[in-house]
Amino acid sequence: MGAMNEPSSKPKVIVLGSGPIRIGQGIEFDYCSVHCVWALREAGYEAVLINNNPETVSTDFDTSDRLYFEPLTAEDVLNVLDREAPYEGVIVQFGGQTAINLARPLAEAGVRILGSSADSIDLAEDREQFELLLRKLDIPKPAGRAVTSPDAAVEVAREVGYPCLVRPSYVLGGRAMEIVQTDDELRSYMRYAVDVSPRAPILIDRYVVGKEVEVDCISDGERCLLPGVMEHIERAGVHSGDSMAVYPPQSLAPETIEKMVDYATRLARAMNVVGLMNIQFVCEGDEPYIIEVNPRASRTVPYLSKITGVPMVKAATRCILGESLASQGYESGLWKHPRGDRQNPAVKAPVFSFQKLAGVDIPLGPEMKSTGEILGQDVDYPRALYKALLAAGVDVPLKGGALLATIADADKEEALPVLQGFAALGYRLFATGGTWRFLRKSGVEAERVNKISEGAPNLLDLVHSGRVDVLINTISKDKRIEREGAQIRRASVERNVPCLTSLDTARALLLALRARRAGEEMEVRTVDEYLRADTTPEPVLPR
Repeated sequence: MGAMNEPSSKPKVIVLGSGPIRIGQGIEFDYCSVHCVWALREAGYEAVLINNNPETVSTDFDTSDRLYFEPLTAEDVLNVLDREAPYEGVIVQFGGQTAINLARPLAEAGVRILGSSADSIDLAEDREQFELLLRKLDIPKPAGRAVTSPDAAVEVAREVGYPCLVRPSYVLGGRAMEIVQTDDELRSYMRYAVDVSPRAPILIDRYVVGKEVEVDCISDGERCLLPGVMEHIERAGVHSGDSMAVYPPQSLAPETIEKMVDYATRLARAMNVVGLMNIQFVCEGDEPYIIEVNPRASRTVPYLSKITGVPMVKAATRCILGESLASQGYESGLWKHPRGDRQNPAVKAPVFSFQKLAGVDIPLGPEMKSTGEILGQDVDYPRALYKALLAAGVDVPLKGGALLATIADADKEEALPVLQGFAALGYRLFATGGTWRFLRKSGVEAERVNKISEGAPNLLDLVHSGRVDVLINTISKDKRIEREGAQIRRASVERNVPCLTSLDTARALLLALRARRAGEEMEVRTVDEYLRADTTPEPVLPR
């Protein structure tokens, strides 16, 4: 089925969309497909789009010159290409994983892939070849290898040391990605992962407990432009789609950023990337390690485009059509914001739909669970953070609220200053036995509440009573404790009580509440107004 305009004499380019929206692949790729089509038409090309989601702008009848509302399979796409011949080529990098997974079968059928080639895409996904390239370029990555059997997986895990991050190749949204601690967990995982990705190797990496950072690059094949660096708020181990992130980075050393820019530039050139590429790093101290490369648009592209004013998809499309970055007015390297270090911070926060997904547990981890994202921006980081959390549904009292804490033993010391901070804001603290004893020993006043197994009234009754405003529940390795943890987290979802399973998120919430308590009024501006601002405005004082 297609929406048709009569063919013209203009050169023709085919753009692949991302298909139905689902967890891991959402409207960010619709944004990218639409902006690609607009750039093609502006450049004098006839743009033909293949996509099959009615709930998107890309499938509006007047977005492209012609729309084919067809499944994004090799067979269906090739049928459309037969009908549209002759054409200049096909662009796959703006349609997410669905589209780039078609690059190889299309190339083997003789289709010209515009921009990064099928070989470049395969190089990023083929872990052995990618590791060889990183070693050749002297770019560090966490220790690990690709494997195809349980025995090989255990051998690699013992070699690099537990915990390990394990994941299949060529999958979407961190599907089947886990952190494993033992041989038994790894063997059990391997049985499941082979079902998820039967033909692709399983990736076993040392799990680095550090700060995760991601960059999006625009390359013309020689030069590489990085519009910005986004620093994740939650530590590595939380999927990038579920983690909060801030631009510009708030805690990265300048030399760390310089290394990431250098690595990205050399990698883009070595991989023959033309168009967009996303790189995810984990920083152990000040040393960045590459953990993943996606030779395509990512979910951060719309955010960075709006925040920085760099039309990333347009610039990438023009590179794909053969223009250089220099001819578009861009220098290689990290883009220099007109306001330098005085730019208005912006925070990306995930949105979850747990109330509509019965039975789904909510802890954050390597596999993506969010169904959307929002943007909060203001003149400083804490206020941008507050806006982002509020928009994401974390609406808690500024003072005098109630917090229920059930903290795993391994996290108690780290949680202490966070809980002390909430107490200083006037929050009434409730805690289960072990957490309560730890707080009392540390001089923090709290009220003890029973666990579910200790009988009523217990913490489940407390949540259902409506007396709790926020729950902090870190994940325990004890399976019996975790069974109760899952029940209390589900109860918080049903009662619409914000539940934080990451202390990094709880720390961010505390920072945001402290800023809001300072008495400053929150201004509402459009992203464009922040972008146009020449100087940071003075905070509006309360009247």
